[in-house]
Amino acid sequence: MPQDPMDFEWSYWVEWGRERILWLLAGHLLVSQMSRLLVEKYKPWCLMVYGMAACWLLLGIKGFAVILLHAAISFAVAQFQLSLLTWLCSLILLSTLRIPAVEETKRKWYDTENEYYLLLFTVSVRCLFCTSFSLEYCWHAPSQKSSHSFPWMLAYVFYYPTFHNGPLVNFDEFSMQMRRQEAFSVKTNISILIVGIIRIFFWWCLAELMIHLMYIHALYSSALPLESASYWALGGLALAQVLFFYVKYLVLYGVPALLLQMDGLKPPALPCCVSLMHSFTKMWR
Repeated sequence: MPQDPMDFEWSYWVEWGRERILWLLAGHLLVSQMSRLLVEKYKPWCLMVYGMAACWLLLGIKGFAVILLHAAISFAVAQFQLSLLTWLCSLILLSTLRIPAVEETKRKWYDTENEYYLLLFTVSVRCLFCTSFSLEYCWHAPSQKSSHSFPWMLAYVFYYPTFHNGPLVNFDEFSMQMRRQEAFSVKTNISILIVGIIRIFFWWCLAELMIHLMYIHALYSSALPLESASYWALGGLALAQVLFFYVKYLVLYGVPALLLQMDGLKPPALPCCVSLMHSFTKMWR
């Protein structure tokens, strides 16, 4: 049965996931568990090196250099310890993504538009992480900045489970939890992994059913069926769309959340069910 092709985000990430990203996430999981088992003290640096290697593999040396350059610029600006300057730096770095000459140059680095979009999405999300690090550097007293070094920034920026599409984890939470050494149980982690995979597989199947059977986005792309629909039907379509949005992000954020948990970190809460909400404030966050 043909699927609704109009939800670009879902189709895009599912395609990339099947091709490479899921395999790279599996590699991260292997490196993480081996480092927790054998060299817990050096786990952040093992994961940093793996994240850099994965970035280089997917985005090429030029894409890797762009992200490294953004991190270096953000770190240099953070040394002034001015929040306003940090925000200006982040906005300027983001604005470079929309400069036509820069866009054209970056497009030439890749054979397909999908590869260019992957760089675009990744740099945008990395900018959020650089902003988090820089702001927390500005807010802390000198005595609290032992973990606010450039290597720790790189470990944070190149942490692979959240690399391409988030979710956002604040730097302070990341560094504190990454430094914490806990008792490691292979049996417990395997059970967490199995339960997590079953849940994500269920959400993925539900999202695929919705996109193959409901054609919500295709209906919204055409004015004719919307003009002839009743108010009740329009309300039902709106609810169906936000429910699909909710299920989609259970998958897109559920995968990195599971890997964060496997790494001994506390993942951000997954999206709330839209049917139980009276305000969209949490939804957009």
